[in-house]
Formats: sequence, C-alpha cells, structure tokens
Amino acid sequence: GNVALTADSNGHITMAKQSAFLVHPSTNQNDFPVGSQTQVVFGTERFDQNADFSSNTFTAPVTGRYQLSYSMYFNNVDSATNYYQSVLSTSNKAYYAIFSATSLDQDAAYWNTTQSLLVDMDANDTATLQLQVDGGTAQTDLTVDTYFSGVLIC
Repeated sequence: GNVALTADSNGHITMAKQSAFLVHPSTNQNDFPVGSQTQVVFGTERFDQNADFSSNTFTAPVTGRYQLSYSMYFNNVDSATNYYQSVLSTSNKAYYAIFSATSLDQDAAYWNTTQSLLVDMDANDTATLQLQVDGGTAQTDLTVDTYFSGVLIC
C-alpha cells in the first residue's frame, strides 16, 4: 500500500523516502569564539525528506554516497584573524576549507565560503558543520543565510 518509487510517462523518477535535507540557522550565530572549533547551529529545516536531520546533525539511514554541501555567510570578518576554517565532519573523515583574513587591509563587512563534496557514509554515520576562528577578535557573525544540505546519491 506504500509507494516508494514513482515514474511518470516522461521517465522522471521520484522516491518519497530518498534522504535529502536543506537547513539554515533560525538566528545569526554572533561573535564566534576565537581559538576553538564551534558547532554551527541549524534551527530551521527548509525540508528534511526521510527525517534524517536533527540536533544540527545529519544521520545517514543507509550505507552509500552522499552529496553534502554548505554555504557559510559571514558578517564582520576580522582582518586580524589568522584564518577561518570550516569543518564538515563525518564519522569517516573531516573535510576542511580555510581562508586567511590577514591579507585584508580592513575588516570585511561580508564574506562567503562554500564547499560541496561527495562523501562515503555508512548507515548511522553522522555529518555536522563547525567553524574554527584562529586569532583576532570574537566579532564575526554567521548569518541566517548560511545553508547545509545533503542528498543520498547512490
């Protein structure tokens, strides 16, 4: 009685339980602390097909390849900060993206960093997003225009 897979007359296939999510913060995460890796807090789910995202964490329902992506939107980037490092942490591996603000001649009002990866995850593995700020002042804000998404590919 449950439909798991639908194909239309043009060959488009949809799977109602295929894992897919898109989340973003419900409020800005202000003044990121310096010198520590801090969890990014996601309070709003745009969608969470199959209910695999909870408490800032995606949990893989099955073993497979997952496309995980994020876009971090910053305000008040401190030019005295040595680096900003985002960390996409999965149970199997951590993936890093880094940028240095020391080359800026003044604080940047806005900054954006993105990353998209096809990662291997086993059933019940988890994925989270963190930010590490090294040096400078705790003044950088992560805005509600930050996104984290994922989908089971195969």
